[in-house]
Amino acid sequence: MLEIVSQRNASSVMGRAQLVKLRLRAIRAGAWFRNLRKIDRALIDLTIMVTHDNIRSVALANNIISVMKKLEGFSEHSLRRIVEEVGYPLAQKASSLAQRWGNESANKWRSDSSFASFLAIQSINEPKTFKL
Repeated sequence: MLEIVSQRNASSVMGRAQLVKLRLRAIRAGAWFRNLRKIDRALIDLTIMVTHDNIRSVALANNIISVMKKLEGFSEHSLRRIVEEVGYPLAQKASSLAQRWGNESANKWRSDSSFASFLAIQSINEPKTFKL
């Protein structure tokens, strides 16, 4: 999806609104300060401040794309890690409990990636006051 842009399509890469959304998602995911260097954050912030509509500079567009690639990699990696660390153990507990209650098909839940992803996301979104 993200690739080096040419002179003709530099202005169609992204606009100010897309950069604001990117920044907000990165902050919410915790990747903005933890995973991006200060220079990358400054590049995005200054581009948001200066750009009115679309980016017209090829060099700037290519640099923004490289920062976006970094953020995409971090978000994919962190979700995978959370599913491995949180989702699969919760799926194993749920499977064991359901099997003890007599559900024989619950053994399949242990290796179901969709179920593990669901449990991981549910755990992330659960208020801290309800966690044990």
